Amino acid sequence: MKVWTFAAVLAAVSGCATATPSDEGPARYLALGDSVAFGFSPLVDLKTHQVSGYPELLAAKRGLEVTNLACPGEATGGFVSPTGADNHCRENRQAYPLHVAYDGTQLQAAVEYLAATPQTELVTIDIGANDVFLLDHLCGRDLTCILANFVTTMGDYERNVDFIFRQLRKVYDGPLVALSIYNPYPADATAQYALEKIDGALAEMIAAHGGVLANGMAAFDAASKGDPCKAGLLIAMPDGTCDVHPTEQGAKILADALDAALAHPQ
Repeated sequence: MKVWTFAAVLAAVSGCATATPSDEGPARYLALGDSVAFGFSPLVDLKTHQVSGYPELLAAKRGLEVTNLACPGEATGGFVSPTGADNHCRENRQAYPLHVAYDGTQLQAAVEYLAATPQTELVTIDIGANDVFLLDHLCGRDLTCILANFVTTMGDYERNVDFIFRQLRKVYDGPLVALSIYNPYPADATAQYALEKIDGALAEMIAAHGGVLANGMAAFDAASKGDPCKAGLLIAMPDGTCDVHPTEQGAKILADALDAALAHPQ
């Protein structure tokens, strides 16, 4: 697997890509994001078994060759900086292989890939769930604490996402789709509030940078009828509960939402 170098990324950002491959070959699709894009499952030994998520389903549907840079636990801070806040993405990268091995941040790898791969016809990203989880971890589910710190979380999120899209657009001007975050706990009003705010900010940012939003939350809500666990959209655990990550059925709902956004951009 190719290891993306930091020096090459800097060259790409400055407009001097280190590699200029032929335009020949299949159309490419770059998938970015966190554990949902990665296809994480708590029931799989990720050291020995490969997993897949909605990007692979979307790629098959559209006849694209996917490169999936997603990292479980990725938050916007870690996406843009090697010392930025993340939800154990860096530890996960040490514990088991990602779909693609790369040095540095996911943003650095993405910029270099796009600069070196002009046949890229699609970029998707889901990011933000771990920003919310980090706030939840900080506050221990205490609503007063969450509300007191939410403005800071939102401000950091908006700055980071704006920076991500600005850097991607320096080397790529094609279709860019952001997937809004679904709520695995729709009965939790606090989670719903936080995710709606994050999704709203993502919608504004992607529109400002010439992209479109795929409404993953609405798609999940419609398919789950208020209970994504019971509907089989979330991974069932041995204790009878559900993990927050989607099953293949849940991943298909997200892939279809992305496909619909591409077919009918707002």
